Amino acid sequence: MPIKIPDDLPARSVLQGEHIFVMTERRALHQDIRPLRIALVNLMPIKITTETQILRCMANTPLQIEVDLVQMASHQSKNTPEDHLLAFYKTFDEIKESHYDGCIITGAPVELMDYEEVEYWPELCKIFDWTTTHVHSTFHICWGAQAALYYHYGIPKHILPEKLFGVFKHHALTKKSRLFRGFDDEYWVPHSRHSEVMAEDIRKVPELKLMSVSEEAGVHIVGDQEGRQFFVMGHSEYDAGTLAEEYFRDVNRGLPISMPKHYYPDNDPSKKPIDQWRATGQLLYTNWLNYFVYQTTPFNLDLLGRNSLDCAML
Repeated sequence: MPIKIPDDLPARSVLQGEHIFVMTERRALHQDIRPLRIALVNLMPIKITTETQILRCMANTPLQIEVDLVQMASHQSKNTPEDHLLAFYKTFDEIKESHYDGCIITGAPVELMDYEEVEYWPELCKIFDWTTTHVHSTFHICWGAQAALYYHYGIPKHILPEKLFGVFKHHALTKKSRLFRGFDDEYWVPHSRHSEVMAEDIRKVPELKLMSVSEEAGVHIVGDQEGRQFFVMGHSEYDAGTLAEEYFRDVNRGLPISMPKHYYPDNDPSKKPIDQWRATGQLLYTNWLNYFVYQTTPFNLDLLGRNSLDCAML
């Protein structure tokens, strides 16, 4: 089954060109099933790229998914056309009375700022709080994960001495979790960030479990005990060339940037990067959607806000 998207969303042609099954709103009207409702809160500056990457990962599943794209009303995007935002995005005020099976909250390039200094922090806090009563399971990415851990559990972030940049080897600590079904014993994940959360801070919170780590990149995935919240520090949704685009962008601007680690063949930036993580990224999103959203969410979304066990029994 496909992912349902607006008829004119730019991601449609990209995904169809990759033979990924997407369904337009017009065609979906003839489907007599309830699709999963997912809110994608996109905090990234180049929103079209991010939405395409995440939609690609969610489309690799037999479930029909309906996505609402959400932007911050308290922040004006400078890198995404205004007509795109007006055509395809909603604000939190427009969705706050709705219930969703799942929600994805992306990262943002604001890691060097204190959370309270971020322009849209008050609005984002409202969204974090809203997900606990109106969303069955929430998937936070990179800075969005760090910010949510801070908001919900008081876990601080720590600025790194230099940017963590590259593709790093990981392993699961909770191998029996269905989130890692089909994963290899070791798998690669891209990272691009200036801050981190510490494993020892996670272990102090009984409501949380440390699920995946990397010797070089540190904490990767944290989950709560009920499967209602996941905090993912890496970017398994990235395209093969995303890190290269970021690297050459900063090089051309004369900014200090190290070559991404474990990325270019022979560490030669003139060579095309090899995608070592796409299968893992597809599995991560598919497993989350299947086991932590689809199989436990109530059919009647008005019943959201109960704990995972209640929802699973309905």
